[in-house]
Amino acid sequence: MHATLPLLAATDFPPIRRRLLDTLQVNLGYKCNQSCLHCHVAASPQRTEMMDAGHAGLVLEVLRARGISTLDLTGGAPELSPHFRELVCGARALGVRVIDRCNLTILSEPGQDDLAAFLAAQGVEVTASLPCYSPAHVDRQRGDGVFDRSIAGLRQLNALGYGQDGSSLVLNLVYNPQGASLPPPQGELHADYKRELLQHFSIRFNHLFALTNMPVQRFGSTLVSKGTFASYMQLLRGAYEAENLDTVMCRSMVSVDWQGDLYDCDFNQMLGLHARLGDIERPHLRDLLTHDPDDEDIRIADHCYGCTAGQGSSCSGALEPSEPQESVLKFAPTRIR
Repeated sequence: MHATLPLLAATDFPPIRRRLLDTLQVNLGYKCNQSCLHCHVAASPQRTEMMDAGHAGLVLEVLRARGISTLDLTGGAPELSPHFRELVCGARALGVRVIDRCNLTILSEPGQDDLAAFLAAQGVEVTASLPCYSPAHVDRQRGDGVFDRSIAGLRQLNALGYGQDGSSLVLNLVYNPQGASLPPPQGELHADYKRELLQHFSIRFNHLFALTNMPVQRFGSTLVSKGTFASYMQLLRGAYEAENLDTVMCRSMVSVDWQGDLYDCDFNQMLGLHARLGDIERPHLRDLLTHDPDDEDIRIADHCYGCTAGQGSSCSGALEPSEPQESVLKFAPTRIR
């Protein structure tokens, strides 16, 4: 895999600083039941890195000590961690909002038969990756049969109340482009997903998040191999919108890797750019018990343009509301099941 940090390190991206910390995003490990081209953590079934019990317990200790309001669990497939459920239960007992970054196919993996029911019982907010409402596009990006399993997972969640009118169980979907392009306006894309998934599959959900593919790890390496890394960076830099700086996720979040090391975001984690915390060279989760991360400088590189291009992009989707316009997303007709 091509290293992309040397291509990103020199940057003129504006300096930014952290505000009040309200979200702890914890990567429980890089093991996943899928291997996706766009995956910025290069997760796969072959990865073995997983958070141990000691660090999982430290996550709960930090949540309690700092009064953090949101625990955002990601991976890989975070549900494959042996400590996933204890973390969920422990955080919910503290009154913390829990987000599960779910790939949907994990719900039909062996040993996960009761996963959806567990998430519902704990009131976990599910943010599920579905890169398109077209079967051909999803299977091309993620493998044969992934779309059908994803729809089955969504139906399972809907049956438990997720995404339904009047329910407190929140189901969000995540879209990312198929290649080296920016996502279309999130508002119009949301309407497209709502219409197509309801009409053809009777699927309901709450929100759609449109994310920009980041030029790191597997996707970044593919750009280098194809000779399109520079042109993609030109696209991101050319679409820069200064107003998006005010709401990028790194200003209120700290990312934690499976070893407990701290980063400003999941993308910096993949590049090995550790967060700044006082004069600590390599800050760790335990350091949050004694050090306040507020007002620290955020580590930046050229990939940060991916979060500020166009409508902006973060783990919660577009940063700026889109203007109503004709949908620009055109796919092959969706076959009905």
